[in-house]
Amino acid sequence: MNQYVAESDEDLRQHIAVAEAGFPRYELPPDDIIAEGDKVVVRATMRATHLGEFFGVPATGKEVTMPLIIIYRIADGQIVEHWIQMDVFGLMQQLGAIPVPA
Repeated sequence: MNQYVAESDEDLRQHIAVAEAGFPRYELPPDDIIAEGDKVVVRATMRATHLGEFFGVPATGKEVTMPLIIIYRIADGQIVEHWIQMDVFGLMQQLGAIPVPA
């Protein structure tokens, strides 16, 4: 993925590095892809196994899912800007870092 991310979008490069550290070999199959002009919207569900540290939570070995929507702005064949919404709260509950209400 990083070869498709422009140097100008360092935030996305960091996001990918954090995700890959905590969830090596995560899968991100798209549910929807919508493109218009220089923007591409992807609605997907990440599927992964927690095998490394993630936001201070040591590896749990738990299988997790997390829905997300990401918008990419593309220029010259690379992602130059992005916006992302993901259910990190739900992910942290799956990891046991946040209690699930009874």
